[in-house]
Order: sequence, then C-alpha cells, then structure tokens
Amino acid sequence: MVEGWRNGFREATNSKPLFVTIYATVIIGVLVSSFYVFSAIYSPTNGSTSWLSSPPLSTAGRIHKLPQEDATSQLPPVAPPPPAPEEEAQGKSLGKIWVSPPKDKKMPPLEAFKLTKELFGERVKDNVIIVTFGNYAFMDFILTWVKHLTDLDLSNILVGAMDTKLLEALYWKGVPVFDMGSHMSTVDVGWGSPTFHKMGREKVILIDSVLPFGYELLMCDTDMVWLKNPLPYLARYPDADVLTSSDQVVPTVVDDSLDIWQQVSAAYNIGIFHWRPTESAKKLAKEWKDILLANDKVWDQNGFNEIVRRQLGPSVDGDSGLFYAYDGNLKVGILPASIFCSGHTYFVQAMYQQLRLEPYALHTTFQYGGTEGKRHRLREGMVFFDPPEYYDAPGGFISFKPSIPKSLLLDGNHTIESHFTLVNHQMKQIRSALAIASLLNRTLVMPPIWCRLDRLWFGHPGTLVGSMTRQPFICPLDHVFEVNIMLKDMPEEEFGPGIGIREYSFLDNPSLPKQVKESWLDVQLCQEGKEGCVASNTTSSSGALKFPKRSNEDTFKAIFSSFNDVKVIKFSSVEDAFTGFSDKGREERFRRRVKRYVGIWCCEENKTPGHIYYDMYWDEKPGWKPVPPQTPEEDHPPL
Repeated sequence: MVEGWRNGFREATNSKPLFVTIYATVIIGVLVSSFYVFSAIYSPTNGSTSWLSSPPLSTAGRIHKLPQEDATSQLPPVAPPPPAPEEEAQGKSLGKIWVSPPKDKKMPPLEAFKLTKELFGERVKDNVIIVTFGNYAFMDFILTWVKHLTDLDLSNILVGAMDTKLLEALYWKGVPVFDMGSHMSTVDVGWGSPTFHKMGREKVILIDSVLPFGYELLMCDTDMVWLKNPLPYLARYPDADVLTSSDQVVPTVVDDSLDIWQQVSAAYNIGIFHWRPTESAKKLAKEWKDILLANDKVWDQNGFNEIVRRQLGPSVDGDSGLFYAYDGNLKVGILPASIFCSGHTYFVQAMYQQLRLEPYALHTTFQYGGTEGKRHRLREGMVFFDPPEYYDAPGGFISFKPSIPKSLLLDGNHTIESHFTLVNHQMKQIRSALAIASLLNRTLVMPPIWCRLDRLWFGHPGTLVGSMTRQPFICPLDHVFEVNIMLKDMPEEEFGPGIGIREYSFLDNPSLPKQVKESWLDVQLCQEGKEGCVASNTTSSSGALKFPKRSNEDTFKAIFSSFNDVKVIKFSSVEDAFTGFSDKGREERFRRRVKRYVGIWCCEENKTPGHIYYDMYWDEKPGWKPVPPQTPEEDHPPL
C-alpha cells in the first residue's frame, strides 16, 4: 500500500502542480485519521474498575465490536452530513454505561437530573427506552438489572432514583439516572406497606409523564432481570398499545407466541410491561393515575387490572394474539409466562426448560422471605451480581452431599406426610451442617432441597392443577426456610454467633474466583474402629481426609484447625457427624437460633388454618405429625 502511494506521488510530481496539492492533502488526511483511530484503540479508558466490569455470566467471551472497527472511521475527513431526523439520530451517541465521571469532577446540581423529554431523549434508541426505578435499599438489584442489560448490548436505559442517596451513587458508578422527586426513605419499605403502595403510584405517575414524550416505554420492576434482549420480541407486535406480563401459572401456549388471552385467568402483572405512546395508551395511563391518586388504598396492580378488564375482547385479528380491552380501542397482548417468567414458572416449574424455550425475563414473584428471599432466589439462579468478597468469605466455606434414600424421594404417593418425611430427613442433615459451620466459623453452602409438594399462600392439592410442576422437584430455599431470618443479625448473647449461608448453586457460579475453586478438602466420614478411620489431619494419596463419625467439638477443632487456609471443606455426608457442642450454653443458643430458621408449608385444602409449621427438632418429639394447628394457642412456630 505504501509503495502504491509512493508511485502515485511520483506520477503526480511529473504532472501539473495542482495534482501535487490534491495528493498531499489526501495523504495528510489519511495519516491524521489513522492517528486518531489508533490512539482511540490503545488509549486507557476512563472507566471504573469495579466488580461490575467482570464478564457476563451467560455471555462470557462475547466479542464486542469497537466503534473504531467501522470502515467509515478510516476515510479521510469530509464535510459533516446534515442533521438526521430525531428518530434516525436516536442511539447514535448514547453515553457509555459503567464509565465513572472523573473523581475531580463536581456532580451536577439536582436540577440536571429532572425528568424531561430531553433527558430521556439522550438515552432513547429506535424510539425505545427501558426504565426501572427504586430507592437506595434496592441498589444491588438495580445494578444487577443494569448489568444484565449492558451484557445484552442494550444501553437505552434509565433508572429513576426515589432518593438522592441512590441518585448520587448511580451517578458516580456511571449509570444513567434521573430524579423522580419522590424524597423517599432509603430503607427497604416492605411489600404491602403504605410506602410500598406509594412506590406503585410513583410508577404510574412516571408512565403518564413519559408517554407524551412520544417514546415507547419498557417499564420494569427492580426485582426482575433480563436474560435475553426483549426488543426484537416486542417489535413483533407493532400494533400493540400495551404488552404485559402476567401471573399465569398454567401454560396456554407451548411456543414463544403470546399467551392466549381467553385462557389467562391470573392477574396481569405490571412488573414487566411495554407501552407505546398511542392515544389509547395515554388515556389508560391517565385514568389509572387518577384512580390511584384519588384512593391511596388501591394497589397499583389491582387498579390496572380493574380498568383494563372493563372490556376484554374481541381479538384484534386471528393470528397476532392481541385483543381489545379497556375502552374497546386499547390493543393488548399478554407476554407468555413460560419465557417472561414469574418466580413460579421459572423456579418451581422450570417451564421454559420443559418446553425447550429461551427465557427473556425473570421476575421474582411467588416467593417468600421478603427482599432477602428475592435476592436469594436470583442467587440460586446464578443471575444476581455480587461483589467479589461475596465469593471469598472470611473463614472459608463448608458444603456437604445430602443423603436421601430413593424411597423417600420417589416411592409412594405425593402427600403431606410423604412431603414432610422427605423434607424432615434433609432438615436434620442441614441442622448438623449448620452446627459444624458455626463450630468451624465457616459459611455453609446450603444443599439443594427436594420437595414433593409446592408451597403457596392458599389451600391446594399439592401442586397447581394444570401447571407443569414436576414431583418431586428442587424447591427454592424459601419454601422451607425463612431466608430473611437466616440472614438477619441476631444478638449473639441470646442466639450465639451468626452463621453465614450461600445458595446451593454457589460453587458452580462462574464468578467463583480461582483461589476458591482450587482450594478444597474432601472429607469422608468413616466408622471409628475400621481400618484407617482415626482422627488425624493426614490426608490420603487422593487428597481426601477420613474423619470419624460422631466426633465431638474438641476433635473437630483439633483436626480442622490444620486446614484453616483451605477455602472449601466438602463433607461426603454430615449424617451422625457431630455429637454436639461441649458448652451447654452455646448449644442452647444455637438451638434457639436455628429453631427460627424454618418456616411453614401452605396449605392443606379446606382447612382453616391450613398451614403446617416445620420443626427443626421434629425428631426429638415422639409421635410428631405434620398437621395444621388445632387451636389458636397452637398457631405459632415451635420455638
């Protein structure tokens, strides 16, 4: 190429001077352009080095195209083109996400983050904006939400901050944010509380404010994550005014088409829904807002369902799955629950797996344990983004392989009795593992828990009729345990030292660092007196440690103190592993703690009450049976 330019230049020098000038101008232009291209490629970025810069869980290894790879960047400078129309220009200059402002830069005034069309327009692409909102208590959920979208190469996103603490934190992390002017508390408000309902009203006010801007709005709750780019799917239904998710648990379709609206009996769920700025949609948003502002006792989702269902049908056409609703002009579609998943269709039924479909979204509904329960569910699914220290806890981890006889898991009918027999067998092992974790000051990786029956908040025959729930199934931890209590700080003088836990999928998480993956000790329980079964810190040639069953506190401490530097201790079993704490005071405090860890199963049909309490020490009560409380005095946890 250089030789070609050299020959061309020689030819030019033998011709008229005008050509010399032209060739020189072109060569200089190319050299200047090349300088900027290479300097842009090799210069360091002004970005954050936080844990959120790690590769995505499901897209590690993806090659992102650099802007410099566009062929047009290597052309000589030319006159700038005329300004593009607004829709055409959208998305061409979206600011980068996760690029923190310079430390010496002063944060703009609050007024700069005010909700305006101009602010939204800076983030819009193809006339679409993806929005969530929350307060500081949900910052880790919000960061997870943003990280999933940026891993999907989506940057037309905005986060509404309901308090200035969140707004400032997101700004300094390089996350696009705007001020909702809510002036809310920064703490977790709790589902169903008056503040929770206030958050719902803020959502409706936001929708009503944004639609007049003329942009399509994909509105999301913070307790959901995107697993696949939803925009191409939503674009398949250009005539829809509103596309909404639902709480449907019985499949109406087995492919990725919209749910059949005539067969959807569950509530439309407003945690995921897409609005187009049509007159019908604007009319709906305004009336919805007016209803909520007139009565602060109306839940936003109930209000939405009430007015949308004033009229249902007919179908818009025979193929799309859209239907008329609300005032007879609004065109609505119901996103399929198999791939726009609820907490039930994803974690309990695994409907998308059974139908061999790819899920787009996961919303942590149908769960227990409040915000902690939602966070743990996402961690079980390995879709929650935690900082590095979560994966390398002080003191290390212990895990164990549960022992479950085939008869408990598969034999006989699926009844309340067979369910509790199966769960209680696992619970006793978890109790032992919690004691060992407490003794060794390690974090327990919870095992997967097998259940025969589903858990809901109303009476049912064991599973939801018509659902795809398989029996038995691995149930979420919050079906059996009170996750929020397990993670709660409790006074040590009353409940003994805290016991850290991790989700059952923890050791399979791609975010687990190398120093944890490669530092582990296999412990094989053995019967004392048999050959090679002595309390010793000597491992076998394969690296395993034989350890006698029914060892006491002193033996545990003496042997495992030699392995304090090992990150993960894996027990082949914990059945009959530990005889108990030698200090009776500590034993009592431990018992007081773990009794509070277990929850309820709900609920037996045609019984009031129909719930049954799990009991961590069921095996110490001869004749214990899984029955609902018989009197009001009995209706309390077995503490």
